[in-house]
Amino acid sequence: MFFSGQRVLSPGLYRLTLGIIFAVFAAFCCSELAAAAPATGVVQVSQLPLEARVTYRLVRSGGPFPYPKDGMVFGNRERELPAKARGYYREYTVQTPGARDRGARRLVCGGYESVKPEACYYSDDHYSSFRKIVE
Repeated sequence: MFFSGQRVLSPGLYRLTLGIIFAVFAAFCCSELAAAAPATGVVQVSQLPLEARVTYRLVRSGGPFPYPKDGMVFGNRERELPAKARGYYREYTVQTPGARDRGARRLVCGGYESVKPEACYYSDDHYSSFRKIVE
């Protein structure tokens, strides 16, 4: 087909080209959304292990915390939590009975006032997954 001296794609080739462009765009967008979309469940405070409830109460009261690294900035490099500015999240160790080190359990709380976090999350697998803590 010709139009004004320029070659134009046939309808079939035009649809095929659009389909390929759409598929590439969709694959790119979906992978970006999947990487940025936090995968968190929900857990009631009463459902947390005893040690996590103790840590949660310590966070809400401002400490003191038993581990020197408690209250340090959590970078959210895993992108499991909602995206926020650096310094928004802080991490706290949840004691793991029988562990010789800090163990894998953590609370990560977000907010700009450490005693009044906007949201707290529990991880029992060292940041691989989180559940949002609800009252």
